[in-house]
Amino acid sequence: MYEHELLYGFSSVSIALALFVAIILFNEIGFRSGRFIQSHTDSDVKALTGSIQASVLGLLALLLGFTFSMSMQRYDNRSMALIDEANAIGTAVLRVQLLPEQYRKDASKLFQEYVNLRVSIGKLDLTKLEERNDYNKRISDLQSALWSLAISATNDDPRPVTTGAFVKSLNDVIDSQGKRNALLQMHVPEVVLALLFIVFISSGGIMGYSAGLSGKRVIAPIILVSLLITLIVFIIIDLDRPKRGLIQVNQGVMTELLNSVGK
Repeated sequence: MYEHELLYGFSSVSIALALFVAIILFNEIGFRSGRFIQSHTDSDVKALTGSIQASVLGLLALLLGFTFSMSMQRYDNRSMALIDEANAIGTAVLRVQLLPEQYRKDASKLFQEYVNLRVSIGKLDLTKLEERNDYNKRISDLQSALWSLAISATNDDPRPVTTGAFVKSLNDVIDSQGKRNALLQMHVPEVVLALLFIVFISSGGIMGYSAGLSGKRVIAPIILVSLLITLIVFIIIDLDRPKRGLIQVNQGVMTELLNSVGK
């Protein structure tokens, strides 16, 4: 899906820098426009412009809060999905000991390879579609092998408290992997980000225009406000980019599981 999106091909840093330059540029354009018509306006127009500026900044604050909440929620969901998958795999690995003895060694070996693949794909950029498809196929083959092993074990030992418990945990492993993959595809819609960018740049223009009408340039406060808002936008974009931005879900729990399975 990412090949059809415009912004995902650019890094979070480059988008943030472009937005910062854009807001400074529009601020300058707005300032010069305000200075140009300053002599043709009265105090009522200046007061109205100030009200409009406050409204635009209020709308920007609302969008920033709304978008940050969306991206943070998705980041938290991906983190919890990773923990849930690691717990599901860990439980299944423990329940291997409930299988008939002739199946335990093969099941443990398959799980070790499975966890290794899940750790490897967890570090792979989502834009590398061919590599991810290859990993997903190998993971799917391992799931099929484990399920076939579970069926054979069930035929030999149909008791629900032994093999049945393993089958349930294996089903949880497969479900958790599907849930985690689905969450990787969920992020803030680009139309919401585009609206945020438009309001962000417009706020720079209206601040410059208001300053131009007053005839007083305020450089340092404008740059500071623009920088702070740009940093917030950067965090929003980066949180919303699994396996691509600077802020990543900690894979430590899955790495620890790999180490424990390999023992």
